[in-house]
Amino acid sequence: MIAIGCDHAATELKNKIKNRLESQGLTVKDFGCHSNQAVDYPDYAIAVAKAVASGECEKGVLICGTGIGMSIAANKVKGIRCALCGDTFSARATREHNNANILALGQRVTGEGLALDIVDVFFGTAFSGDERHMRRIEKITQIEEQK
Repeated sequence: MIAIGCDHAATELKNKIKNRLESQGLTVKDFGCHSNQAVDYPDYAIAVAKAVASGECEKGVLICGTGIGMSIAANKVKGIRCALCGDTFSARATREHNNANILALGQRVTGEGLALDIVDVFFGTAFSGDERHMRRIEKITQIEEQK
C-alpha cells in the first residue's frame, strides 16, 4: 500500500498522482487534505511518514507547494528517508542509492507531466542493495539512534 498526503497547495496534483498509482494496480491510502482550505503541512507529512515507518504502507508520496516543508517534516520520523525530487534522475538515484521510502514533490514548481514521470520512476526503481549504499544508509540509521 502507498501512503499519499498533501496540503492545500497540492490537492490537484495529489489526486492525479493517486489516480496514476491506482491505474498501475497499486493500493493508495489517502491521508488528505481534500480541499484548498489552508492547513498545516506537518500534520499530513507526519501521518504519511508514520504509516510508512510503521510498515502500514510500503512507501509514500507527499506534495505541497514546493515539497520542501513536507520533506523536512517527514524526515523527522525515525526510519523515513524522504527525498524531494524535481527530476527523474534524482528519483531513480534516491531509490537505487538511498532506498528512499517517501517521495516529496512541489505542485507549484513541478509541472504535472514531469511530476507523473518522477512518480513512475520512483515507484519503478528498486534499491540496488549494493554494499556501499547499505553502509551509508546504516550510518544514517545510527544518527537516528543517537536522538
